[in-house]
Amino acid sequence: MAEERGGEICKVVVLCILWYLISSSNNVVGKMLLNEFPYPMTVTMVQLVSIALYSSPVLKWMAIRRRTEVSNSYYKRIIIPLAFGKFVSSVSSHVSIWRVPVSYAHTVKATMPLFTVVLARLLFNEKQTTKVYFSLVPIIVGVALATISELSFDMLGLMAALTATCGFSLQNIFSKKVLLDTGMHHLRLLHLLGCLALCMFLPVWILFDARTIFYDDSLLTRRDPRETIFLLLMDGGLSWLQNFVAFSILHHVTPLTYAVANATKRISIITVSLILLKNPITFPNVVGMFLAITGVLGYNKAKYDANKAKKKSAVVPLSQVSSSKYWVGSNGVSSTLQEFYKLGQQPSALQAPPFHPSYAFNHVGSAGLGPYPRMPNTVSDPKVSQNGYAHFNSNSILDPKTMANGSAGAV
Repeated sequence: MAEERGGEICKVVVLCILWYLISSSNNVVGKMLLNEFPYPMTVTMVQLVSIALYSSPVLKWMAIRRRTEVSNSYYKRIIIPLAFGKFVSSVSSHVSIWRVPVSYAHTVKATMPLFTVVLARLLFNEKQTTKVYFSLVPIIVGVALATISELSFDMLGLMAALTATCGFSLQNIFSKKVLLDTGMHHLRLLHLLGCLALCMFLPVWILFDARTIFYDDSLLTRRDPRETIFLLLMDGGLSWLQNFVAFSILHHVTPLTYAVANATKRISIITVSLILLKNPITFPNVVGMFLAITGVLGYNKAKYDANKAKKKSAVVPLSQVSSSKYWVGSNGVSSTLQEFYKLGQQPSALQAPPFHPSYAFNHVGSAGLGPYPRMPNTVSDPKVSQNGYAHFNSNSILDPKTMANGSAGAV
């Protein structure tokens, strides 16, 4: 078991490192491409085509099972909206990279925890702890500081980055839901979403970018067409690899762990872009980026603590439940067994304690006797077994000798 756990951790670490390298390269190549080829819809189109083309032979080579049967209503409610959100998020992400520096775009995308909290409250009515809410403050302050001090600020780029962040938040939430609900392989889901998004996006691309590119003579003077095509193909291949690895990581870890890995990925993308693209930055800009990323890590820690506390509160020790058993004395007053003995009195009847779920797990063997059997009134000096149950025969007579081993039996 320990070896399997260690192998799983090593696999996730390797996947995360690959994810960081591929994502950083993809963003740098995308920025270089969009600087001289200002058509983010076309870049998105190439990426969706790459997902549809590259995934199919890989699925066959890996002998991944075919899609599980999914009802039409589930397609309409979950999968089709998820595919729609995928292409909208992809287009918005490329628009943001086109209009603003990569480092600033990913600083804005650090607001993903904020969108996650808001969406969870709106969609699932999920409330967070005070600590989680306070962890969002440095994220908001950091992004605001980076926005104010950004030398290449553009409102369209900011709005596109926020739209992409909201879309990716929804995609992460519902992709995990589809994997759990349908049992579909994560790479099969990636291929399905890519194909559906491509079908939805094709008419939009033809209506906007296709005609514009056809009549744009300036493309030939900006960059060698062969270099543009090469960058387009490289960007599409890196995007497919990034999605491939991201879905693999999402399959192996919880959404919270994925969020932590995603925050670390943003640090690598910002660092690599600043080194390779050399876009001008200011000291407040760097402070804002650092504060936003630190806030994301703080949010993930607060969320982890909240989930841990929730799990701990769901399991109450049996000793806490057993202490709540009440006995009724001859005067009709209820009290605990210890209080009766302390007062030198004898209890006459056992009163059922309030229901607690731990009995369903700790007393499965006594299920046939009912969860809370009462002590008959004919018994003058009853004693209870260690597990809190009294077992009777048909005449309601107890054998005191059998009570010592913690399980009273019928005589």
